[in-house]
Amino acid sequence: MSAQEGNGTGDTPEIPQTEGQQPVQPGDARSARAEQALDALGALQTRLEDLEARNAELQEQVLRALADADNTRRRSQEDVAKARKFGIEGFAESLVPVKDSLEAALSQDGQDAQAWKEGVEATLKQLVQAFERNQLKEVAPAAGDKFDPNVHQAISSVPAEQPANTVVQTLQKGYTIADRVLRPALVTVAS
Repeated sequence: MSAQEGNGTGDTPEIPQTEGQQPVQPGDARSARAEQALDALGALQTRLEDLEARNAELQEQVLRALADADNTRRRSQEDVAKARKFGIEGFAESLVPVKDSLEAALSQDGQDAQAWKEGVEATLKQLVQAFERNQLKEVAPAAGDKFDPNVHQAISSVPAEQPANTVVQTLQKGYTIADRVLRPALVTVAS
């Protein structure tokens, strides 16, 4: 009987085998491939679950980072608002004793001019100390100093016996606070 005719039992014909091998049926190759595919699918499913868990973890980290950034922004805005509101508190504390001194001077009756002068000088000293503590500095150029448009404001230009663009006279002192011009010094300049 030939291999094409079959064995007459209606079974699938056997594939010839070599010595020491198990008989292989045609469905066995498909079964092995199916098992490999299932194993690969299982590995992919496990990998997908791992990636989904990692994705969820990363999304949670992003949400936390966004919340932290929002909290930091809000706190910064509150700090700026407080700084604006209470930024002059230290300066105001420095000026309170000056006001107290002025009020005390006005409450004294029958003082002579010398006593008043001494009181005013003491009060001025307190005011200068308050300015120094708060980085408020005078800008009072002397005659002959070079004109600096950053801290001086020229009111007029006059002929003078000194070099051009130098201060002839200071009409009003200027002030800077922490190296920022609060008020420029008013000066006349040599032409």
